[in-house]
Amino acid sequence: MPHGPDPNAIYPNPDIQSVCFIKNTITRPNIEVGDYTYYDDDEGCEDFERHVTHHYEFLGDKLIIGRFCAIAKGIEFVMNGANHRMNSVTTYPFNIMGNGWEKATPTPDDLPLKGDTVVGNDVWIGQNVTVMPGVRIGDGAIIAAGSVVAKDVPAYHIAGGNPCRVIKKRFDDDLIAYLLELKWWTWPTEKIFANLETLCSGDLSRIRSIR
Repeated sequence: MPHGPDPNAIYPNPDIQSVCFIKNTITRPNIEVGDYTYYDDDEGCEDFERHVTHHYEFLGDKLIIGRFCAIAKGIEFVMNGANHRMNSVTTYPFNIMGNGWEKATPTPDDLPLKGDTVVGNDVWIGQNVTVMPGVRIGDGAIIAAGSVVAKDVPAYHIAGGNPCRVIKKRFDDDLIAYLLELKWWTWPTEKIFANLETLCSGDLSRIRSIR
């Protein structure tokens, strides 16, 4: 008896080819995506990497996305390669134009590098969201459609807007702490299958009965 879709399949449901498991489409070594995280795009969900822009291996920054995330059409992860030098008179990137202007090539220390971009587990990102370099989005967070995420979003919070701001907590602090300790996304597939009704129930008290 199956306990869910094959995490190594591109399309979890072959009848819905606008949804793919991102992990199985990745070719770049500086992108890491966990099992069951999907991208939904009827214009080519398999080409998720084109939504990760200005991502250059020599800078060393990574995009890291956890398990069981739901990412809607129009996502863009802007990585550190988009940053220009800001500690000089001009921000213009002369060096990339060549023809002798390479002598103005900045060093990594000249650029406002912000580190890895990290999305936790069980995160829902709505349509047409832009995530800026170095942002960290916590487990269980929800990002509203059309948002520009330039600052970290705490676990199990809802955030939205441009610039994106926290709107409210999804649950009280006690339940958030419990869920972060529970880490249901790390369970074996059989345990997840056995507890699907509880995980998807509006009766939040049921989650504490799981052993």
